[in-house]
Amino acid sequence: MSKPRSPYTVIGLLLTLGLGSLPYPVWDNEYAGPLHMVGNEAIYWALVALVVLYVLRIEKRPLASIGIRPMAGRDWPIAIGFAAIMIVGIGTILLVVLPAIGLDEHKQINHLQSAPVWWLVISVIRAGVSEEVLFRGYPIERLQAWTGSRTVAVLIPLVIFAGAHVGPWGWGHLLVAGFGGAVLTLQYLWRRNLLANMLTHCIVDMVGVFA
Repeated sequence: MSKPRSPYTVIGLLLTLGLGSLPYPVWDNEYAGPLHMVGNEAIYWALVALVVLYVLRIEKRPLASIGIRPMAGRDWPIAIGFAAIMIVGIGTILLVVLPAIGLDEHKQINHLQSAPVWWLVISVIRAGVSEEVLFRGYPIERLQAWTGSRTVAVLIPLVIFAGAHVGPWGWGHLLVAGFGGAVLTLQYLWRRNLLANMLTHCIVDMVGVFA
């Protein structure tokens, strides 16, 4: 992979890890009503569109350069398998680990599950798409190409991804998002297919919201 110009990479990282990690749902209180819900979702979809246009028009690189490519036959069962790993792991964290250290997310989960079904479906799909673009595909590929270090390319997005969930969910969610982000990162490093990651992410969130 050719090394992109560093100014382009810096701007791209600001678009993804920077703007993508801001606590828009907290600032605008996304549960305040339908307009707030739709508005917050629109922010993330706009960020995804902006990143896609940035890659294609400014960097002049294909979307495959951030992992967006057709899924191969093996990607489907692998995506489902990773989703199962995440569901078991996150369930253990929520039901065993957090109570053991005096934390829980029942309030946040109940609040989420009380939201309209139409918004939950949109939110699950949006999270699966936007978070993989903003915290996996673009930053991992560009940081590894720019720094030459897979470790740097993995750790920086993972830490920011986990930290971005603290505002809406609380400090206990660092474990949930940290574990989930680590599994999704491993999946991406193995397959380098962002669509497979999106499928895994959506399955896990769908189970979490509707189970």
